[in-house]
Amino acid sequence: MLIVCAVLLAASVFLPLWRIELSAPQYPEGLVLQLYPDKIGGDVDAVNGLNHYIGMQTLHAENFVEFTVLPYILSAFAVLILVTAILRSRKMSLISFISFVVFGIISLVDFYRWNYNYGHNLDPTAAIKVPGMAYSPPVLGYKQLLNFGAYSIPDIGGVLLLVAALILAFVVIKEYRAHRIFKKKGAAANILFLPLLAPILFSCVNDRPQTVRLNEDECERCRMTIVDSKFDAQIITGKGRCLKFDDFFCLVNYLEENKDAKVKKSYVSDYSKEDRFLDATKAFYIKGGDVKSPMNGNIAAFETRKEAEEAATQLHAEIISWEDIGF
Repeated sequence: MLIVCAVLLAASVFLPLWRIELSAPQYPEGLVLQLYPDKIGGDVDAVNGLNHYIGMQTLHAENFVEFTVLPYILSAFAVLILVTAILRSRKMSLISFISFVVFGIISLVDFYRWNYNYGHNLDPTAAIKVPGMAYSPPVLGYKQLLNFGAYSIPDIGGVLLLVAALILAFVVIKEYRAHRIFKKKGAAANILFLPLLAPILFSCVNDRPQTVRLNEDECERCRMTIVDSKFDAQIITGKGRCLKFDDFFCLVNYLEENKDAKVKKSYVSDYSKEDRFLDATKAFYIKGGDVKSPMNGNIAAFETRKEAEEAATQLHAEIISWEDIGF
């Protein structure tokens, strides 16, 4: 297994480790940056052109020492693990695993620092300036940057590194028979182990609604500014991107117009509770009467059927369900 691990590490030297995808209305196909161990690939020229307008530094591999040393570090790990496999050394496998984990942590911290510096150290004479705005892409997951959605994920090389780390961890656990410790300690051991898993688990989960900035955020469909918190809605895409709408009517029409869209979650504002979002598939709705929404969808959502019935009586509206809307 360690030989497989060494091969994966060696292969990662020639493959992109990370990718940052940018999507915006003016780029229907999107833009992609790919971070290799020794270079930056993808739509570098297009991204550098955008960076120039908003005051960010342009991206050049020669400006980063990481692109010089990273291929050697990965190659060294591949050789170290191959030697460990040949010698069948339990101690060396543990040293390799600890070293690889430390390397991974340092790499993520350095990547965060790199993102932060490039997103915050802006040219004050740039053509486009937004007071208080920074443009740091996320280390992992999705983030909205002006009208661009930035999605940061491991590329094929990064996936190989993760698989190599898991193989190495399995070998170490097997060699030291750590599974026996967990069997003996039972729940207590599992509880102690959870904090180690939590950052990984939660970093992969991004299906919660985001805060809506009234009079600033715009609707994904009609491009009107969101002004009323009683009617706004959100969609979390399969990639974790948050699409905001100023009216439930716009969300419904967006779904009808984009039937192939991968939707992880849909949320609607609770009409009776400010800044509270409800799962759109579980909410109770009323329509018409005195309910007046920004785009004349005139649909209000509530957490319970009782609340919806009371509001329907007060507002002379009819009660409808998620199925009545067409989903």
